[in-house]
Amino acid sequence: MDAQPRFTGAGPVGAVPPGIAPLNRECAQSPAVARPGITRTQPDRPSPTRRAVARWWPRIRLLAGALVLIVLIWRLGAGPFLAGLAAVNVPTVLAALAIGAVTTVCSAWRWRVVAARLGVGLPLRTAVAAYYGSQFLNSTLPGGVLGDVQRAVRHGRASGEPGRGMRSVAWERAAGPVVHLALTALLLVLLPMPWGLPSWWSGLLIVAIAVLAGFALTVRRTRWAALAVAEVRSALLARAAWPQVLAASVVVALGHALTFVIAARSAGVTASPGQLFPVAMLVLAAMLLPLNVGGWGPREGVAAGLFAAAGWGAAPGVAAATAFGVLALVATLPGIVVLLARPLGRPVAGEVRPVG
Repeated sequence: MDAQPRFTGAGPVGAVPPGIAPLNRECAQSPAVARPGITRTQPDRPSPTRRAVARWWPRIRLLAGALVLIVLIWRLGAGPFLAGLAAVNVPTVLAALAIGAVTTVCSAWRWRVVAARLGVGLPLRTAVAAYYGSQFLNSTLPGGVLGDVQRAVRHGRASGEPGRGMRSVAWERAAGPVVHLALTALLLVLLPMPWGLPSWWSGLLIVAIAVLAGFALTVRRTRWAALAVAEVRSALLARAAWPQVLAASVVVALGHALTFVIAARSAGVTASPGQLFPVAMLVLAAMLLPLNVGGWGPREGVAAGLFAAAGWGAAPGVAAATAFGVLALVATLPGIVVLLARPLGRPVAGEVRPVG
């Protein structure tokens, strides 16, 4: 066994004992301690363009969502929105709360699986409470993601691993939209549509997937992308993880679509649930666009267009989307209790598993 270096106290003033890292940049670059073959680089500063985008993008996304709502009110009036509010009643509220409980537990379970794979696991009860709180904040604050940011930061601090704790939320949230879009494409193929789709839509979907795959292969060369690929493989695509993530995401997507179908029927739309389900999946996919005001904007615009194309009328589409928005907010109301009474706890040691 090699002998450990010892510091005898001899040497010039300012010298660093062998094997001990210096505490500042000047000492690190001094000839006494600098090591050959190691290049130290300063972190890159964001360019003026990136700073401008970071400054203006939150405002642009809010203005875009508000602009969609203004155009709808200008073209259709406030009547469809009021009709959507009037469609909410006690049975629909109870249904939304029940479906919301199922989707929240499934979402929390998905997060728990991903977090455990990254070594920052947490109990299901804690995950459910934190998820309810984040959903309420997402539904009430501009942007629609501030609740997830708060959940990520608090879990990162509670787990003692800020980076992995926050990334567990990011990967868990990314899995949901991917499964939702894939399930939407599948339903468009399997279920009868209330309107005819162009013959080239499937080819366009294949081209879009190919472009995304090529982009992923291009960015894989970067250091951050290499870390992301490694974590996605471990947390989402591992044999012990992907069936649970997929099943939970499918239940969440279908639960939200069922809530939209209930809202549409309550708003007076007479189409069958089989016709409404693929439309609901498309409308909810529009909510993935980062151009909304707490989820409002693109959802109502896409609903108006799809309902009009199906022959049901644009106004009933806006009413259905409005009723869904209210019911989705109602489903997150338990998050108020969570935010006031239950902080995000530390993960249980027995549930924290290493990556692999």
